[in-house]
Amino acid sequence: MNLFTNKDYIQRMERAVAQAAEAGLTGLLVTPGPDLTYFTGYRPTAITERITLLVLDTDHDPHLILPVLERGDAQGVPVAITDWADGNDPYAAVARLLDPTGRYAISDSAWAMHLLGLQQALPGSSYTSMTGTLPMLRAVKDTDEVDRLAAAGAAADAAFHQIIGVRFEGRTEREVGADLARLLTEHGHSQVDFTVVGSGPNGANPHHEMGERVIRSGDMVVLDFGGLKDGYGSDTTRTVHVGPPTPAEQEIFDVVWRAQQAGFEAVRPGVPCQEIDRAARKVIEEAGYGEYFIHRTGHGIGLTTHEPPYLVEGEHQVLVPGMCFSIEPGIYLPGRFGIRIEDIVTVTETGGQRLNNTSRDLHVVA
Repeated sequence: MNLFTNKDYIQRMERAVAQAAEAGLTGLLVTPGPDLTYFTGYRPTAITERITLLVLDTDHDPHLILPVLERGDAQGVPVAITDWADGNDPYAAVARLLDPTGRYAISDSAWAMHLLGLQQALPGSSYTSMTGTLPMLRAVKDTDEVDRLAAAGAAADAAFHQIIGVRFEGRTEREVGADLARLLTEHGHSQVDFTVVGSGPNGANPHHEMGERVIRSGDMVVLDFGGLKDGYGSDTTRTVHVGPPTPAEQEIFDVVWRAQQAGFEAVRPGVPCQEIDRAARKVIEEAGYGEYFIHRTGHGIGLTTHEPPYLVEGEHQVLVPGMCFSIEPGIYLPGRFGIRIEDIVTVTETGGQRLNNTSRDLHVVA
């Protein structure tokens, strides 16, 4: 996988400054986490109480402020660097680079103590959430980013192909989850973020991870898993059944299958995000299960598993080529079982393209 270059990072910072200006902001303040990685490639070795801040200002060149003990780690970052030492006031150092009356978007991951320190140092300044003000800042991926997401999706698909070959009946959810985590790692994931194994009634909890319940013949099992590969996320869900399903179970599964397909077919540039949710939800509601679809249809993915855009009622942001997000409708019947099907999809010039390509049918496992 190609490395991002300083030219890539500089172009990202330039786009961000332009978006900030369009939003009436003085600039952006970027703290350690996915935002800082996106703009500079820099990941501090430790995120501590010592402030590290990238200043992207409409009137000045980018500037990174960090503790002096971390300066060596930031060599090669394509911005000017100012350091500060323990015993000095870091907020005074930051204040010298900011407009005393400026309005800045700040990373959602910023520590409250740092934001309060900046407000005290510059009482005439104001701050707003970066996601709230510039929600599409990282939402539109370039070709290299889409390639990384596709590679992560393919690795998750490979893990699924293997997991359906292991034995489910008589083993605990935790044991199957451990197999999933191992397979993700074997297929190139550097980090496993979650392994949902929801068997039987546990599948009715969308965020059930894995426990000591022993999987039985006749169980529906929700498998939702993902992590990071080459810095970008995977996230896919398939539902399997231990032994043949009943006709009623297959019928409900088919409703979710049609809902996921309807959501996918609604993807095209210019369509508001909420229309994807509406398309999927309509299928489930018309089948009589609307009250059992209890979450949004999807979320963006990139450096983090959940990020804008969100496919939910009320989100009027239109789809743009390069956006990547999940489409994952589900039906959750308390005390019985749950069903969910999830693919990562990217918006193309003409529609959508799945980045997960395993069969979406109900797999029968042993």
